[in-house]
Amino acid sequence: MTFSARHPEVVQIVIRALEEDIGPGDVTSEACVPAGREASGRFVAREPMVLAGIELLPLIYELRGGVAELKLLKKSGDSAAAREVLATVRGRAHTLLECERVALNFLQRLSGIATLARRYVQAVAGTHCRILDTRKTTPGLRQLEKMAAAAGGAANHRMGLYDAVLIKNNHIAAAGGVRAALEHAAASGLPVQIEVRTQRELDKALACGARRLLLDNLTPERAAKWVSRIHRRATVELSGGITLENVRAYAESGADFISCGAITHSATGMDINFRLELA
Repeated sequence: MTFSARHPEVVQIVIRALEEDIGPGDVTSEACVPAGREASGRFVAREPMVLAGIELLPLIYELRGGVAELKLLKKSGDSAAAREVLATVRGRAHTLLECERVALNFLQRLSGIATLARRYVQAVAGTHCRILDTRKTTPGLRQLEKMAAAAGGAANHRMGLYDAVLIKNNHIAAAGGVRAALEHAAASGLPVQIEVRTQRELDKALACGARRLLLDNLTPERAAKWVSRIHRRATVELSGGITLENVRAYAESGADFISCGAITHSATGMDINFRLELA
């Protein structure tokens, strides 16, 4: 998937974030700081991290009237050390102050996702297994959070319910069985994946021509047995109960993919500071 800081959905997310925080005006800055005062600022990492979202800074400032100068010293996907400067900016003090929290919220949240994604990717290094993100994202922020996961090295799974078919147990029940679900889904023209929970369902799915399988909530040992049984007749994705501590064991089962919702739903924001000085 291709992401852009100028994607219409991203622009709307940033507009809403600015409106939410600034509202009719930054009353503190208006009360304390002369309107024409110039200032400069630095975004500084306060802990090691994988950066994401820094490309949003030009858009954030442009939406509030622009700044005289903005330098991005890093890009999404770059590693940053503690005390490393990520970007510098110069312009009206009012603009820098009113954009500070929104800019930091995006950088901290998205860098947390990228950093956690990188940890999962590094944990399976040397296997042929790839880490996938999921749809377990913050409502309204999916474009940005999937961009951050990709910055950390994870592969993007489907964006939503509309761009790939994933047949789960309730779909199988509603369709009338594994064969009926797969036959109906084949007409969509989209990639089709099916979840199987028992060896009987597994064998049935393979007999019906399934080429993408999701195995959920297996132990690493059981996953290895099922992958061996599949014997490359289909690609295999594992999910459920996977953590940084056990992801390596799951990857060594021979699976092609591991999807992990924790990358987006449990990431901790990174510590990034904005330091302002008079120009």
